[in-house]
Amino acid sequence: MRLIRIGRVALDQEWNRAALGTSAAMSTSAVDSPATDPADARSLGTVAVVAHRKKTLGGGLDELRASLVAAGVGRLLWYEVPKSRKAPKRVRKALKQGADLLLVWGGDGMVQRCADALADTDVPMGILPAGTANLFATNLGIPADLPEAVRIALHGRRRTLDLGRLNGEHFAVMAGAGFDGELIREADRKLKGRLGRAAYVWTGRRHVRGELVRTRIRVDGADWFDGDASCVLFGNVGTITGGVPAFDDARPDDGALEIGVSTASGAVDWARTLGRMAAGRAEDSPFVRITRGRKVTVRFAAPKTYELDGGARTTAKRLKVKVVPGALTVCCPDRPA
Repeated sequence: MRLIRIGRVALDQEWNRAALGTSAAMSTSAVDSPATDPADARSLGTVAVVAHRKKTLGGGLDELRASLVAAGVGRLLWYEVPKSRKAPKRVRKALKQGADLLLVWGGDGMVQRCADALADTDVPMGILPAGTANLFATNLGIPADLPEAVRIALHGRRRTLDLGRLNGEHFAVMAGAGFDGELIREADRKLKGRLGRAAYVWTGRRHVRGELVRTRIRVDGADWFDGDASCVLFGNVGTITGGVPAFDDARPDDGALEIGVSTASGAVDWARTLGRMAAGRAEDSPFVRITRGRKVTVRFAAPKTYELDGGARTTAKRLKVKVVPGALTVCCPDRPA
């Protein structure tokens, strides 16, 4: 299984760019649009932007603001944060202020933090992929092109998608523990900023031993795995962290998660395993088992670092994972991704 300028801004909008300027960090602003179609303005309603100010895409946040004004957004709530972990508070504030649409500017970590706060609400999310990794956007067919991403966010079809939840926190792409968690923890922000995806390769080489630990996994109430393992993964979409096509059959709207466990240990084992995963033949590896399910419990004999959508968390000896069907509405391209 194979593990994926809303048109040009008119010259007369330059006045708006200069007048509005760039908002202060984590500030809120309401923007009244100049001459636009009243019906379009009403249909867009209140749009909130939650942006990671250190991330870039196209002409940056100035272009985004100008594009939204030109598109007819009647009321714009604007929040910038220095780190993704500060985003949930801004999402909750936007919801309290009546946001009808939430636009997230950043990478997968930013999207995950916002999705966790937005889950089980009826407010849709538009993704503006401005991060190092944009796997959720890529899996959904949302390009790293600001004008087109804005068009999709404002006028694209709205899909109701599943999220996973691990130890009480939602994820959109995937989660994992063991080798995967350690790799993510070491691919720190500075390294990812310099090397991008190569950061995962670099750190993977440092952790290629993949320490084995006694692992017990139950899927939907039944025992599935009991033995030594180096990595456990949970996928909501096909292409996961590092751009690896791990779960080809995974779909974010099928009410289930893909579950994988690896028993690879050492450079030779992992070279073979990663090679087959990259070729879309993970199921052929003697060190990999894959299944599907809705509710999973994992017990490790020793604490292991776990991660959500490329963001390392703490260590744990027990993981409780479940799919949350239809938890998030996302603005997507008109054609299926």
